[in-house]
Amino acid sequence: MLLPRRLGAATLAALAALSLLAVPGETDTRAPGTLITGSAPSPALDGERIAYTAYLPYGYDRGAARHPVLYLLHGRGDTMQAWTRVKSVLDDMIRTKRIPPVIAVMPDAPWSERGNWYVDSRYTGADLPGRPVETALTRDLVAHVDATYRTAPIREARLVGGYSMGGAGALRFALAHQDVFSAAAVLSPAVYTPLPPSDSSTRDYGAFGRGEEKFSDEVYRELTYPASLPDLDPDLPVRLFVAVGDDEYANPDPADARHDLDFESAALYNAARRSPALSAQLRVMDGGHDWSVWTPAFEQAMAELGPGLSVTPPTGLPAPLHGTAATDWAGGVAAHPDGALTIGYAAGQSPSGRLDAVVSRIGGWTRQFGTPADERLYGVAPLPDGGVLTAGYTKGDLDGRHPGNAADDAFVARLGPDGTVRWITQFGAPDAADRLYGLAAAPDGGAYVAGYTKGSLDGPNNGDKDAIVARITPAGELSWLRQYGGTGEDKAYGVAADATTLYVTGSATAAPPGTTALGGLDGWLAAFAAADGSRAWATTAGGSGDDRLNAVTVTTEGLAVATGASGGDAYTVAHTGQGRRRWEHTLATPAADEGAAVAALPGGEVEVVGYTRGRIGVPAGGADVLTARLDGRGTQRAAAQLGTARDDAVDPFAEPNLYATTTAAGQVAISGLTCGAPSGGAALGNGDVFLIS
Repeated sequence: MLLPRRLGAATLAALAALSLLAVPGETDTRAPGTLITGSAPSPALDGERIAYTAYLPYGYDRGAARHPVLYLLHGRGDTMQAWTRVKSVLDDMIRTKRIPPVIAVMPDAPWSERGNWYVDSRYTGADLPGRPVETALTRDLVAHVDATYRTAPIREARLVGGYSMGGAGALRFALAHQDVFSAAAVLSPAVYTPLPPSDSSTRDYGAFGRGEEKFSDEVYRELTYPASLPDLDPDLPVRLFVAVGDDEYANPDPADARHDLDFESAALYNAARRSPALSAQLRVMDGGHDWSVWTPAFEQAMAELGPGLSVTPPTGLPAPLHGTAATDWAGGVAAHPDGALTIGYAAGQSPSGRLDAVVSRIGGWTRQFGTPADERLYGVAPLPDGGVLTAGYTKGDLDGRHPGNAADDAFVARLGPDGTVRWITQFGAPDAADRLYGLAAAPDGGAYVAGYTKGSLDGPNNGDKDAIVARITPAGELSWLRQYGGTGEDKAYGVAADATTLYVTGSATAAPPGTTALGGLDGWLAAFAAADGSRAWATTAGGSGDDRLNAVTVTTEGLAVATGASGGDAYTVAHTGQGRRRWEHTLATPAADEGAAVAALPGGEVEVVGYTRGRIGVPAGGADVLTARLDGRGTQRAAAQLGTARDDAVDPFAEPNLYATTTAAGQVAISGLTCGAPSGGAALGNGDVFLIS
């Protein structure tokens, strides 16, 4: 039998006495955990030991796996036995796989006659001498648990929870020790802002005292959450679950009604949700200040926070980032036959103070060009001569032939192998918005582009916006342009080409020509002849909710594979060259997921790249980059999640800002926007461009 490392004789005796393992034949269905008792030495308490009860999940004594840890703090006057009543909740949630197998540590906190509020007290009165309780539990107890049990000594593997005084302690620990805890279950927290009412027990035990003064307003303000919020580190995100009963004690003094714990809990939630370092949930339960609230609230908290606990740290984005000290936007990635990569982005720092277009050969040259107005890039494509094409939109006179332009115009630019701008082609309807969002290189060195117009570039506009598809010659001339749309708003986001056909994706609020409306916003995929832009077929994709298709590629087997979102899930669909649907695939979490780019791989496989706000691997925080490998039949072979503590792959408007391409080595290179810091590096500004290769 494998036992926790360094267990003493007393602990072993307790293990034998308190073991609740079911008899053989019942374990598969009941799978109960085990309660043991132990104690941790505490240098902060001058060698005094911290007593605790621990919950070990079923099978702990027979396995080698490491486990996340819950630290559960009891309320004022209670003991470590109080939390043992949630053992059956943990048993059931682990058995039904709603949470991973966890260890729960329930420390006893007898100091200040059990009214210590889990802070380091500075009170020196002889009646209730203050003790450094916060330091003892967050440093000494955590170190002992990591040394004694099979845990993972990382913040992502630790959650702290508590009720009443323990709820205040859990909040304090989570905010003051972001490097230790990644989540907190804060139940009926005894937090009062800005100061507790005159009859509050927070004033009676010396927890917030100093010297001979049992309660100090200054100390209390220093140790409560409003003082912590401004200094929180967004790169160490904390998830909070706050719950309170609807029948909490109502203070009869109208002046103190603001301190009723249901009111204080709502105030805490509203303050927390405004911090970039915190994500918060609030639940108001039926009941008062007792276990009729705390037991179901604990279960809901674990259902919300438990799946995010991990013994493996998240995978970060690689350094260095690209961009400026201002906010930048990703604008594409191209892979060259010699293995070189070129990225594009819109630089927020420019001579004019507006966005400029930047194209950068990694390890080589960088070219920045623009006007006093904004330029955005939406694609970079390699050319046979080693140069690149790029496309997007400008609000200025980018090509020198549109003086006075003040509306969005589409543009395509060709850069040589040394980064020299060979030509820029700008086009659009006068006084109407025209944008390009998709770019593909033609075999002859020309370009295919897709986007939208609010004007009339190829016959009358059919609605608010019409999608456009265009061919640019190798010399930069507009060969043909097709306008495509129905009575609603139509946009094209992605374009891919084979020898004879262009495949274009987008979204529409009403049925585009040749398609059937599915409901809400629809994604669509259409095929156009490369020679003249004539439309061969079109179809809508998705369901009855909101859908969009952001990108498309052509596989080595000749399928057009498009990706985007359907009903809040990442959605990918494949069609033959004749328009027949071959397969579809959905990647879903309870949160938002979306495909933003798709790259073709050998053997007919594709890699879908997008973002998720849920859990596919180990969440890093905010929106993360997701990747999913699909085989030639649409079967998912692998999936991964990576990112920073802040939003990645989406812009501040929750729009995808992400690109992918296949390298000469058959790998996938990804470039996108991040608002965080990379692994082993630093952010350049509030929005930079990452490159994964």
